Amino acid sequence: MNQILNIFKREIVSYFVTPIGYVFIMIFLLLAGWMTFYQNNWFEQEIASLLVFFSMHLYLYLFLVPAISMRLWAEERKSGTIELLLTLPVTMFQAVLGKFLAAWAFCGIALALTFPIWITVNYLGDPDNGVIFASYLGSFLLAGAFLSIGSCLSAVTRNQVIAFILTVVVCFGFLMIGRNEVLEFLRAILPQVLVDGIASLSFLSHYGSITRGVLELRDILFFVLTISFWLIANAIVIDLKKAE
Repeated sequence: MNQILNIFKREIVSYFVTPIGYVFIMIFLLLAGWMTFYQNNWFEQEIASLLVFFSMHLYLYLFLVPAISMRLWAEERKSGTIELLLTLPVTMFQAVLGKFLAAWAFCGIALALTFPIWITVNYLGDPDNGVIFASYLGSFLLAGAFLSIGSCLSAVTRNQVIAFILTVVVCFGFLMIGRNEVLEFLRAILPQVLVDGIASLSFLSHYGSITRGVLELRDILFFVLTISFWLIANAIVIDLKKAE
């Protein structure tokens, strides 16, 4: 744990020693507020709910999270510091986990700073705070899933732009396979059991269930297993690429 903690500290500090971290948080907060209260006419609807706020996270994360994850390993490989990192007394998975947890914590900080929106809704109405709390948890897990994919794909290339594009495409795919239009198309060419299996991998359905206040173990387990799978794949990719 000490090795993971040391890498975590090194990485989390790196987000705040340059303006990039502050710019990301500012953009996230401004977009979250604008899309919640103005883009969707929240005040005209007169409904004390943050369902729109959390539904927008699917698309905010689709572009903002890859912007964080693209530098995790691509930058290390391009600058050559990955060799220095791997000479430290840490295992490959400890290095992967330490960097991932720091990026996830950074996303958690950005998410936590949206608490004024929660306060505003409670001031203006009487929302179901249990549902909002569950939605925050779901949003945090969703960010972790996007980050784990981005971290793995960042290790595939030295180019951060390519890592960004790959992550957006893959995460977009995991969102789209839960949409009815896509499922209807797949039913026309694939057996139903296979379509159901593909649909079960969609972030859209599991995240949507949590934001409705249905906090089931299967949805939480889905995100935990997704994160674990991509982090293990991340360690394997780095091990294969370290000789390059």
